[in-house]
Amino acid sequence: MQRIHMKNQHSEIFEPQSLVESNKPIYWINARHLHTGYLDHVMAVFDRIGYSKGGPDSEWDVLWSHDYPFTELQDKISKMRSHQKVNHIPGSGFITNKVTLVLSDIEYIPKAFQMPQQKFSFKQYVKEHPEKLWVQKSNNHRGIHVRNVEELDFSADNTFVQEFIQNPYLVDGKKFDIGIYTVVASVDPLRVYFYSGDCLIRYCGKEYVMDKFDDVNTYVVTDDYTPTWKMPSLQKYYIDMKFSHKESLYAHMRSEDLDPTKVDRQIEDAIRKVFLSKLPQLRQSLEKYQHKNIFFELTRFDFVLDEDLNLYLMEVNMSPNLSTGHFAANKLLYQQVIYNTLSVVDVARNIPVSLKLSTEDQELMRVSLRDIQTDPEACSSEECKGCHEVKCQLCNRCLNNEVRNALSDSFLEHLNRRQMKRVYPESLTRDESMRYQDALDDGLPTNDKLLRKWYRSKCIQEESWCY
Repeated sequence: MQRIHMKNQHSEIFEPQSLVESNKPIYWINARHLHTGYLDHVMAVFDRIGYSKGGPDSEWDVLWSHDYPFTELQDKISKMRSHQKVNHIPGSGFITNKVTLVLSDIEYIPKAFQMPQQKFSFKQYVKEHPEKLWVQKSNNHRGIHVRNVEELDFSADNTFVQEFIQNPYLVDGKKFDIGIYTVVASVDPLRVYFYSGDCLIRYCGKEYVMDKFDDVNTYVVTDDYTPTWKMPSLQKYYIDMKFSHKESLYAHMRSEDLDPTKVDRQIEDAIRKVFLSKLPQLRQSLEKYQHKNIFFELTRFDFVLDEDLNLYLMEVNMSPNLSTGHFAANKLLYQQVIYNTLSVVDVARNIPVSLKLSTEDQELMRVSLRDIQTDPEACSSEECKGCHEVKCQLCNRCLNNEVRNALSDSFLEHLNRRQMKRVYPESLTRDESMRYQDALDDGLPTNDKLLRKWYRSKCIQEESWCY
């Protein structure tokens, strides 16, 4: 295969093969230093699902950009057609920007203060909580050290001071973080999933020592972290029993009479609350684009636990590391995350043809109006000859094209989600769905209300839709 390197100030582009099937879908990778191999797994998955490599001037179907593309590539993105997809969402920086995230009023985020703007509020808080320790961070997240108040720099611009969790849950004496891969399939209406098959768990290089913070390797996860297969208490699960990273950790928790389902509940709740808290900004960033369902985003939420299994969100990573440069054994995890992501957002299709060549018959074969219909008893009743009653608003004749398209996308996501678990709209049991069947949730835009009601109605029809 001939590769042509096109270099400019920002990126390196791989052009497609000179001879490719005209109906084969095309992906374009936009990233710097591609020759180093850090996106090899992304390209491998695209190749396996039937895509050809393209460039900025090809008839591409999917753009995978490592960097935030809405500056350098704004002209191309503003002209995107309805069949094209891009792997970032306008406004996602409201979630992945560290300063913006930590200053959100979300219960799972340790207390933080922006410097120098909030130094007086911080000093007042310290008087009320003198026992707490702090770390000072910047957006590039480098040089983290635990500090006493006297050691903090209150004049450092674009930094924040955040509470340090002093009593972490330890495995073999080591602190760790839990990386949850999360996918936004749509902003309007909001649909969020996370990869439930496994997660990235990184253990510190050295054992944690309470009140001794001169060595950052005892409390900061670095690139040379300790992997699961080198943790003595986890080896029997991960190596001998072939458990995943997550299930190895959870098995260890259960051996200590701890309940890991508490962790799962908190993870889902935290992810939901982060996206809902930033939904107005995400919606506003999306307004100038004609096609609002062409964007998706894969991020990694990094959490830590305290000794009582209380969960704390430390950061959300845009374009999370998917390279096995340090640990080749993570190859399977990364490729499964990529494949599940492309599947749930309808990029990895069962019909390997360019998205731009899809016919009406082909799309109807995949999902039709009959598939998205719910509650036929209500829709055929005398009350639903009009569309004024709440229970009638999901009848096909009452739906506008925008809502129909959103429900069709949601239907396909459910079928194609593989190991992606829907976290928003949240799961409800069948009994809960029946209880709230005719409710329209207050405080949400109309499309979001209808989508939540639709999932409840589908759950009542068929229990597999509840989760």
